[in-house]
Amino acid sequence: MARIVSLHLYPVKSCRGIDLDDATVGAAGLEAQGVGDREWMVVDAGGSFVTQREAPRMALIVPAVEDGALVLRAPGMAAVRIPLELPFGRQPGLGVRVWNHACRAFDEGDAVAEWLSGFLGRRLRLARFDPAHRRLSNRERTGNVEAPNRFSDGYPILMISEASLADLNDRLQEAGREPLPMNRFRPNIVIGDVGPFDEDRFVALRLGDAALTPVKPCPRCPMPSIDQATGTRGPDPLDVLARYRDDAQLGVVFGQNVIVTAGAGARLARGQAFETEWNF
Repeated sequence: MARIVSLHLYPVKSCRGIDLDDATVGAAGLEAQGVGDREWMVVDAGGSFVTQREAPRMALIVPAVEDGALVLRAPGMAAVRIPLELPFGRQPGLGVRVWNHACRAFDEGDAVAEWLSGFLGRRLRLARFDPAHRRLSNRERTGNVEAPNRFSDGYPILMISEASLADLNDRLQEAGREPLPMNRFRPNIVIGDVGPFDEDRFVALRLGDAALTPVKPCPRCPMPSIDQATGTRGPDPLDVLARYRDDAQLGVVFGQNVIVTAGAGARLARGQAFETEWNF
C-alpha cells in the first residue's frame, strides 16, 4: 500500500503551488477549488512558455483561489485578480507553444500582463488553457489510452515518494551538501510507506474507482537548483542524481509521470492508501 502524504496543485505553470488536503483526480491532472493543474501559463511575446528555468523569480508568484477568482501575489506587488468564469462567447485568440505543441489559448488581458512584466522584467502575458482543446500525452508511452494535459510539460500528474527524496538527501549530505525540500521537484502527489524509487516499479495504483498508471520516469532539468522560497539559484543536485539515476535514453530521472486510466472525477485525500500493482 502506498499512502498519500501530500497533494499539490500548480494553477500557473512554474509558479508556486497550492498544498491541498484533498483534490479531484481529473483526466488532465489534479483539480481543486474550481481550477485545474497548469490551467494557466506565462508566455513571452512570441507565445512560447516561460518557466523558472529562465525566470527563477516565478517561484515567488503565489496563486490562490478567492471569491471566484485566481489571485496572484508577489513581493512588492499589489495582488492581481483573474476571474475564473470565462465570459460567454469569448474565443481563444492567443497562439501559444509548450515545447513542440502549439495551440490557441485565452489571453487573460493587459492588467495581469503588465503585472507579470513588471515583476519579471520582460514583456509577458498570461494564457489560459482552452478546455475544448485536446492536448494528449505521448501515445508511445500511454499506448491505447488518450491521456490529456493542460499546460504540463507532457503528462498530467507527477508522483514522487518520500523515500526517494530521503535517499537523495542522504547522498547530498554525504557529499557535504544541504538536503532539499520536496517542493524543488514540484510533484502533484507525494507518497509514503514505500521504499526509494518504488514509484518506478508500480504498474498501477488504485483507490476506489481511480486508477493511476506510471508511464515515464521524469527527466530532470536544472529547476531543482532554484530555492522556491527565495527564487534564487543554488547548488544543482543533478550531478549527484546522475551517479545513480542516469537513464541512457532520458538522462537524469527523478519521479514518475502518471496518467489516469480509470475513475476520472474521483477524490483523493491526504492519508488515503493506494492499492498497488508491482512490476517485479
